[in-house]
Amino acid sequence: MLTVRDVELRAGARLLLSGISFTVSPGDRIGLVGRNGAGKTTLMTALAGRTKPAAGTVTATGPVGFLAQDSRAADPAVTVTDRILSARGLDRALHRLRAAETAMAEAGDPTKLERALRAYARAEAAFQAGGGYAAEAEAARVAAGLGLPDRVLTEPVGTLSGGQRRRVELARILFAGHDGVLLLDEPTNHLDADSVVWLRTFLQGHRGGLVMISHDTGLLDAVVNRVFHLDATRSTIDVHNTTWRTYLTHREADERRRARERANAERKAAALHAQAEKMKARSATAVMARSMARRADRMLADLEPARRTEKVARIRLPEPAPCGRIPLGAVALAKSYGGHRVLDGVDLAVDRGSRLVVLGLNGAGKTTLLRLLAGRERPDSGRVVHGPGLRLGYFAQEHDTLDPARTVRENLAAAAPHLTDGEARRVLGAFLFTGDDGDKPAGVLSGGEKTRLALAGLVHSGANVLLLDEPTNNLDPASRGEVLAAVGSYPGALVMVTHDEGAVDALRPDRVLLLPDADEDLWNEGHRDLIALA
Repeated sequence: MLTVRDVELRAGARLLLSGISFTVSPGDRIGLVGRNGAGKTTLMTALAGRTKPAAGTVTATGPVGFLAQDSRAADPAVTVTDRILSARGLDRALHRLRAAETAMAEAGDPTKLERALRAYARAEAAFQAGGGYAAEAEAARVAAGLGLPDRVLTEPVGTLSGGQRRRVELARILFAGHDGVLLLDEPTNHLDADSVVWLRTFLQGHRGGLVMISHDTGLLDAVVNRVFHLDATRSTIDVHNTTWRTYLTHREADERRRARERANAERKAAALHAQAEKMKARSATAVMARSMARRADRMLADLEPARRTEKVARIRLPEPAPCGRIPLGAVALAKSYGGHRVLDGVDLAVDRGSRLVVLGLNGAGKTTLLRLLAGRERPDSGRVVHGPGLRLGYFAQEHDTLDPARTVRENLAAAAPHLTDGEARRVLGAFLFTGDDGDKPAGVLSGGEKTRLALAGLVHSGANVLLLDEPTNNLDPASRGEVLAAVGSYPGALVMVTHDEGAVDALRPDRVLLLPDADEDLWNEGHRDLIALA
């Protein structure tokens, strides 16, 4: 399946992991955990063969399917069905089959008809070898399980929302087969509650290997039977051949044991040092005093190293600039993709300091609305209205506000050009980008690191209206907590799209916009059930 031998991983000059060795065998369902920036995504891309480790080898002896955090179809013109079928090469076989059928229907003489019949026979054999029409039905079942409606199966991938595109890529990986290794980086991003339940069941029945990065503790608890914890302070992996719940129990017990042992050793060492201090002044007991002091030092040296507290980004949203009573609005916004109307007649007034949550199923137009409000796209009809003093800040779920070719430092400079070099370094340091991290291209960052960089760009923007599209995706619990605290304390206006109930609690919305019907209402707890479906 997958064999990892003495692998070393680096981010620029910074060492992430060293001397890593393990195997992924059939039936292994591994949860890869650790704080943002510990190297989880870097390790995953190396396992997938997308990047080479600085040292060591990664060997695959079977098929490997990889879902990246920012996975996107290579060709946006490809239909959803063809994109999923391409995992087994069935898209090409199906195209040849359709082309042969057309050639047979249009054949004008026996020679052409005979040629078309032979082409059809070859295409049908290739199609059936890959599973044929049963495979088509299986692809449709996987798509339905992940919440993709039937109507999108014939649409080009490029016309879908970001959440739907990610579901297509996940469907493609799962359709590829049950016997290989699945590498899934945050597979529940953009999934509604029903789709998460379906995914759990699918992964529990997966016969091959699985390596998964996820901050969904429910998914980890239901699926994984091994836990690999990436320890950023020691540049290593702690392997636990157990379930997620047992891992947590053992980890907590281990931390308590370490604390007790250290406290006992420190108490005994202090007593020995105190006694040695009293005895060293007398020549008769000076040798014994030195022996006691050495014994105390050895006692402390033999202890397991204390785990250093992992750093957490200090996330603060900008102090909003003054603005008018209604800094942002929309009148009769409408937008279509590929003939499908995504938004129709959206009217909106974002008051100064107001807090609005946008809810709706995937594909209902939530991200499209934020992109129109942010000026990233133009509406087919209607208009966006900028009020007096508007300063807009936009956080995109696909991180397309970041230039992947620019470095971390250059992206921050583009978002906050008034910062001096020293100020920029302090901002990046607060968001856990230290040393050579500032020189890394944004394109190589993990999803959590991209989230932190995008948020860093907002900090000094002076924005008085923030448009936040899934701001807690890809974040570890500590960083998520920082983002939620920042959202809760931000005094400007906020428009948020989220699947995260905790984010809605932090937002404390006063209004809700329900898409695709564009119904606006005062927030009440009755809307809470819609969050997980969004």
